[in-house]
Amino acid sequence: MKQKAIIFLADGMADDPLMELGGKTPLEYANTPAMDSIAKRGASGTFLTLPDGLPTSSDVANMSVLGFEPEYNYPGRGPIEAAAQGIELDEDDIAWRCNLVYVSDDGFLRDYSAGHISPEDAAVLMADLETAFGSDEVTFYSGVSYRNLLVLHGKRFSPLVDYFKPDSSQDILLSELRLSAQTPEAQETVDFLIDLEERAAKFLANHPINLKKKSPANRIWPWSPGRRPALPDFSQKYQQRTGAIISAVDVIRGLGMCSNMQVIEVPGATGFVDTNYDGKAQAAIKAIEEKDFVYLHLEAIDECSHLGDLKLKIQAIEEFDAKIVAPVLAALEGKEIRFAVLPDHPVPIKLRAHTTTPVPVAMMGPGIDVDGIESFSETLAPKGGLGYMSGDGLMKRLLGL
Repeated sequence: MKQKAIIFLADGMADDPLMELGGKTPLEYANTPAMDSIAKRGASGTFLTLPDGLPTSSDVANMSVLGFEPEYNYPGRGPIEAAAQGIELDEDDIAWRCNLVYVSDDGFLRDYSAGHISPEDAAVLMADLETAFGSDEVTFYSGVSYRNLLVLHGKRFSPLVDYFKPDSSQDILLSELRLSAQTPEAQETVDFLIDLEERAAKFLANHPINLKKKSPANRIWPWSPGRRPALPDFSQKYQQRTGAIISAVDVIRGLGMCSNMQVIEVPGATGFVDTNYDGKAQAAIKAIEEKDFVYLHLEAIDECSHLGDLKLKIQAIEEFDAKIVAPVLAALEGKEIRFAVLPDHPVPIKLRAHTTTPVPVAMMGPGIDVDGIESFSETLAPKGGLGYMSGDGLMKRLLGL
């Protein structure tokens, strides 16, 4: 009999101890009875999500959690999100994630999300950018809020470009955050994109949507390029197990599409604290009836961390526990299902950027021995019975393989 399992993935939840919380992390300070129950009724450990030499980004981290070995298979964030949008990349196409950002008059990157621009406003801006600058060499695509795409077409372009991740570069001068070529051949791509950025900035500065906004979307930010991805097929990798992904954001949905998992759409899922928690929980409860594995991802905690908003991060953690984890556990109590909870990476609230520290994991269900850890936290997890995991070790343990 195939072991069924659900992962509750809280993006960016792990953090550092904070003096203002009495030496606790936001996770340890928050009221999280459902996540604590997984630790108490099961076992804890740690998992390496960001291997050395790769970007410290959510695409790499979630690939790691799913056991897709980004050390060998990482294609770049752009093509993963292109897959989520159903964009068919030709052999010579290079997809880039393209944030809409706010750069202040004194030249600092102030907001990687342009004030969490609404999806409606972002769609208008991206459509107007396509009208103004789209050509047989470049196409703009609208995503969700600030998370959009740009695709370069043609043999003259290269993905071998170094970039700065915008949500890790806030309050740094734009002049220190420029694209740079890894090879002489890639310099033409850098020159093309820098020129496009400057022309787009002049266009966006005068766009009606940006007038009188505190954090106007006044620049585009291309980053994490790549060509067509080729990820492992989920069912082939995990002995014909079937899987589903539930997420509001394209990068996670794209991982599901690239690995032939079912991607479940939830109306009202936004990627922020106003998301449809109940809809996501109910979707997971229904999906596990038919699938062997469900990956239930929440983006909101990561966004609060990058904002540096401690109060909102704690609120988002508590809402994840109360509105996602608790109702799923309650609905499936007594079923032969294993559950795991973990973040994909830390985002210390003081840094507002990702770090590579292994994340805490708790797992419970049939065949998981109780190890005596009483709650789910960064401090206690390393002492648990699961030990330290990496590669596809977490997934294989969870699925009983």
